[in-house]
Amino acid sequence: MDSLTYIQLLRSNRSFRQLWWGQVVSELGNWFNFLAGLGLVRVLSHAAPGVTTIMLLARLVPFTLFAPLAGAFVDRWSRRRVMIATDAARVIFALGFLLVDEPADLWIAYVCTALLSFFGTFFEAAKNAAVPNITGERDLLAGNALMFSSRFLLMSIGAALGGWTAANVGYRAAFLINALSFLISAYSIWLIPERETKQIPHAAAESNNEGLKTSYWKDIREGWLYIINHAPVAAILGINVLWASGGGAINLITDRLGGIVFAGQNGISPDSGVAALYFAAGLGLFVGMGIARRVGAYFEFHGRTEGFIGWSLLVQGLFFALMGLMPNLWLACFMLFLGRVLLGAEFAVQETLLMRLVPDNLRGRISTTDRATELLIWSFSTAAAGWSLQAITPRTLTVFCGLLSASSGIVWLALFAAGKVRLPRRLERGERLVEMPFSSD
Repeated sequence: MDSLTYIQLLRSNRSFRQLWWGQVVSELGNWFNFLAGLGLVRVLSHAAPGVTTIMLLARLVPFTLFAPLAGAFVDRWSRRRVMIATDAARVIFALGFLLVDEPADLWIAYVCTALLSFFGTFFEAAKNAAVPNITGERDLLAGNALMFSSRFLLMSIGAALGGWTAANVGYRAAFLINALSFLISAYSIWLIPERETKQIPHAAAESNNEGLKTSYWKDIREGWLYIINHAPVAAILGINVLWASGGGAINLITDRLGGIVFAGQNGISPDSGVAALYFAAGLGLFVGMGIARRVGAYFEFHGRTEGFIGWSLLVQGLFFALMGLMPNLWLACFMLFLGRVLLGAEFAVQETLLMRLVPDNLRGRISTTDRATELLIWSFSTAAAGWSLQAITPRTLTVFCGLLSASSGIVWLALFAAGKVRLPRRLERGERLVEMPFSSD
């Protein structure tokens, strides 16, 4: 049976619609906060790259440190309640930015950013683990693509509106909008019945009666053992880490290109320049996610899913590198847009493949481990990029990071060409064999 279209899924699945709506509102608020936060510290620090790097690391590091714990946590506890509680906590820290008025207050911005990231880690783990339960196997690709395409459309809209708000209304309004968005998100998720987000019971877990008796450390170790023993899962996590070694510097590159290199061209303000690049990136990811359902189904039907993932990663990196060579902001935005179209489609297909490869009782841990290891490298990439700007220009950094991110596609294609990794036709879940829509053998 064919998967539902995006509109059909939203109309027929009330719980998914509530989860999607909560994400729409909170993501929009998040981009208001992100752009306003970067703009605020740039103004207070007189555009010091070190301060921007700290701000970005405060956003990345908590996820890296706590994602494995969050994954184990949401595999044990109510995913719905975790999402509601973390939304409520984020209201408080979104309002904390209102206390930042002078350079001596920058530490408040760092702390609030870190705490928003910490609670966001648990929210994302719960949401990602709940999506397959709510959509079911048939509509998982459509649900993932819609979730992520909406997120990246809101990246464009939020960047544009956030940049405009920061430049014309002030940073405080953006922070207030962010706090309000978390309240609306919590209410939307509260409307989802508890049973809709519950984990599917796993036979082994039931027979062993482990439940709450096991330690979180054992849960985390179980997730890593699964990754190590399943080559396709390990390969996905590996190329994501390699991609992040170059792609992880994108936020710093965007801030430097838009806020400094292109600022002043045709009267473009620093906030507007940064917002324009984020708008192009978000729009590209939205388009990529929007076509992912059909593109993924096409390559799945022809048994070429692995080729699509590899070539998409390679070519997106080349567009990323070209962005650093463009003479003006608009051509740089166009290169970024093209690269993000490919990356968005690839990510939706890859994320769906990962969810189908992993049993439900491990999904939260594997998903957050993937994101945590990727963001660990992302954090190092951001820090190294900030340090490198003492010796090289933002343009040179962009070219280098683009080529480095493209190498992930080369490695992925090489693994499959050499026969080191194959996508299974069937996946064992407990004692039941499930047909794998993504397969190559």
